[in-house]
Amino acid sequence: MTMSESYNVVLLVEQELTPGDAAQVRSLHEGIDQPVTYVVLLPIEDASARIEAAMGSLAAGEVMASPAMVMSDVDLEALRKDCEERSTEELTRTVEALRATGAEASGCVVSEPPIDALAAKVAEVDGREAIILTRPHVVAEFFHVDWTSRARRKIGVPVLHLLEHENFDEQAGGGEGISGF
Repeated sequence: MTMSESYNVVLLVEQELTPGDAAQVRSLHEGIDQPVTYVVLLPIEDASARIEAAMGSLAAGEVMASPAMVMSDVDLEALRKDCEERSTEELTRTVEALRATGAEASGCVVSEPPIDALAAKVAEVDGREAIILTRPHVVAEFFHVDWTSRARRKIGVPVLHLLEHENFDEQAGGGEGISGF
């Protein structure tokens, strides 16, 4: 079977899916007559963001006193490799969680901007829909610069936004989560 013979769903996930998240995603496609194939995209954790966060957690006096000393202790290549390994492990567990629901699933870790990767993958696999699973990002959503809002402007398929680690009832209750097609 080729990718075009199945109903292809591209998932952009911010972090590893739990078995509950995977079951919830799978339940969305139970009534589809075609075989459903999930393609998961997990952006690589950004090593530079980890460095910035680590530096931000230091006392201001320590950073101001010797920023060169703080940076000299950071092995950027080792940090980049660690980020890649962790992202790959999260992706593997996510694909396994989807397969445990009986779904056909594959995935890849992406280093390019997430929405660009999503748009390219939807075009590549003839995706019928995209699902974006994130933690709540209230400010970004308010200003419509979150992944879902940006994806809706960029790709020509329905986009569903779900909040990771929340069931459908929890998401619908507060006006968050499922933000439409």
